[in-house]
Amino acid sequence: MNTLDKQYTDLLQDILDNGVKKEDRTGTGTISVFGRQIRHKMSDGFPLLTTKKMAFKTMVTELLWFLKGDTNIKYLVDNNCHIWDGDAYKNYERRWETEGKFLSPPVNKFTKEEFIDKIKTNPMVAKELGELGPIYGKQWRKWGGLQDLTDDDKPIYLDQIANLINDLKTNPDSRRLMVSAWNVGELDQMTLPPCHYGFQVYTRELKKLERINIAIERKLKHETAHLTKDFDYQKWCDEQNIPTRAISLMWNQRSVDTFLGLPFNIASYGLLLEILAKAVNMVPDELIGNLGDTHLYSNHIEQAKEQITREPYPLPTLQINSGNENWHLLTIDEIINTLDSDITFKTENYQSHPTIKAPLSN
Repeated sequence: MNTLDKQYTDLLQDILDNGVKKEDRTGTGTISVFGRQIRHKMSDGFPLLTTKKMAFKTMVTELLWFLKGDTNIKYLVDNNCHIWDGDAYKNYERRWETEGKFLSPPVNKFTKEEFIDKIKTNPMVAKELGELGPIYGKQWRKWGGLQDLTDDDKPIYLDQIANLINDLKTNPDSRRLMVSAWNVGELDQMTLPPCHYGFQVYTRELKKLERINIAIERKLKHETAHLTKDFDYQKWCDEQNIPTRAISLMWNQRSVDTFLGLPFNIASYGLLLEILAKAVNMVPDELIGNLGDTHLYSNHIEQAKEQITREPYPLPTLQINSGNENWHLLTIDEIINTLDSDITFKTENYQSHPTIKAPLSN
């Protein structure tokens, strides 16, 4: 049952009905509410909105970029993902205003199209101008490293994703299963401070019946002939490597571009939950988003009204296929090396209404 689209369109209506006008850094203007929540049971389907067509591959590419610890847009541009182009180009424009125009002879400023082409075709330009600073990927995979030095002067980094997976395997009831992107000491070095600034995961033990149902859903029905009153259900599930726990994820977001950004955030954290579950052999359970300043840009109002009128379709399912299915035996780097947005992740039975175009405010 698709309650996700209904929650989302109800949120759009809430902002239209109750939002207050606010100015913002982009100069576009918004109407905004504060403190909302999205909740979704992963068993109801993969959280990809159906009331407008979603660019699934673009979302996957960005998440893999985060997980790789990358902060340069070249990987995104090479994979036809352009959601960070505007921020990178704005950063370049500021730099050109203070440096490039005063060189002798002056350096002509690239157009945005020229800038992206240079990033894609010229590795030196990409290295110099494609960097966004210590944003999500750096914080997730290499927190710190600037002031903490060892005796041999090598920086000490904290890999929050690797630590999270290790803690999930060794202490799954911990209340410290968290990852933060809000590094106060490095905010001023980021092209854009993180909007979704942290997430927490939670696990619980599966009930016996839940494990059996999972086993049957994984097409082990031929085994059910042996199920008798004295049958050892626990042993049977263990032999099939059926998970013993369910895992949920809750992310926190300070600033929410509700029309363009939030649908991507929902799907991205849904995919991250699926990846984490596979990495520790658990079952994806609930996805929760806590939303701070939840707004519609002034040039997204009519688009939001159109989406509200659309009836949802059933949610799709997600298939994850890779060369090595035993992810729980791999390190996070080994897992990432097996991932490809075209091969690994596929949605099945995704039916949606057409795309609704809207300008991105940078």
